[in-house]
Amino acid sequence: MTSKSVVLTGITTTGTPHLGNYVGAIRPAIEASRRHDVAPFYFLADYHALIKCQDPERVRQSTLEIAATWLALGLDTENAVFYRQSDIPEITELAWILSCVTAKGLMNRAHAYKAAVQANEESGEADPDKGVTMGLFNYPILMAADILLFNAQQVPVGKDQIQHLEMARDIAGRFNHLYGEHFVLPEAVVSEETATLAGLDGRKMSKSYDNTIPIFLPDKQLRKLILKIKTNSLEPGVPKDPDTCTLYGIYRAFASKEETAAIRRRYQEGIAWGEMKNILFEYLNNHFRAARERYYALLESPEKIEAVLQEGAARAREHSVPFMKKIRSSVGIRPLHRP
Repeated sequence: MTSKSVVLTGITTTGTPHLGNYVGAIRPAIEASRRHDVAPFYFLADYHALIKCQDPERVRQSTLEIAATWLALGLDTENAVFYRQSDIPEITELAWILSCVTAKGLMNRAHAYKAAVQANEESGEADPDKGVTMGLFNYPILMAADILLFNAQQVPVGKDQIQHLEMARDIAGRFNHLYGEHFVLPEAVVSEETATLAGLDGRKMSKSYDNTIPIFLPDKQLRKLILKIKTNSLEPGVPKDPDTCTLYGIYRAFASKEETAAIRRRYQEGIAWGEMKNILFEYLNNHFRAARERYYALLESPEKIEAVLQEGAARAREHSVPFMKKIRSSVGIRPLHRP
């Protein structure tokens, strides 16, 4: 294993990535894939997807689309190790071993499980665990295995995932106490400056609000969505406040400082909403044109994506296979006789 600090990023394989995902998570993660001062690892969390999705074709298609998205947007797979969770059998093996040292009480405190129980109680359901699978309940243990198998020192996460990182540390500490110092205690890296974008209705761009702009929309559909973005009723020629405007917020997330300053001046001069929507459409369409072409070409050539993932899995397993052998041996799963 490399002597560099391992930074591990999990990529959810459900949903269609939108501009908010790109600005808040994908773009900084892709920039980090080019870092040479650390060892960046990126994985597609396809086993995690099974918790919420029982449609096999959707699971496969989502994995294809998300892998194509990250590759098209420029993930550096020469420098970073990019693999699919399900190609590393040591992850699920470690998850079982970790589950044998994890207190049920710790899992009872997981936010997702508590939210499911609370929803059942509020709806008057007699069984507080109705609809709760062991996949949902044990999710933090699988996430701990994802992290601990590669002894990741740093894990970039959203604020909603901090608890899972703390659980991974607790589980690692318990294992180390019982079997010796095998695991590094991972640190959560939460960017305070994570950019958020407003969606079509002015609220935070989120699939739960159904107000998103997908990254790789064909230009006609992209134009249609941008025309739908909510604005106030100020007439052309009337000065407008860029800082409360969704159109400006999205434009600023992609444009240079000079371009942004020029558009601010146009707002003071009273730019018409129709013109600003057209400027935003042209800018985004040009910004993503090359990546969009790469994305659709990759979707037509799944064998190219598969080859990249297999190569990444081989690199990942150079570490996971010997490390898992040590873990197995440490718990007593080892040959009965060594000649």
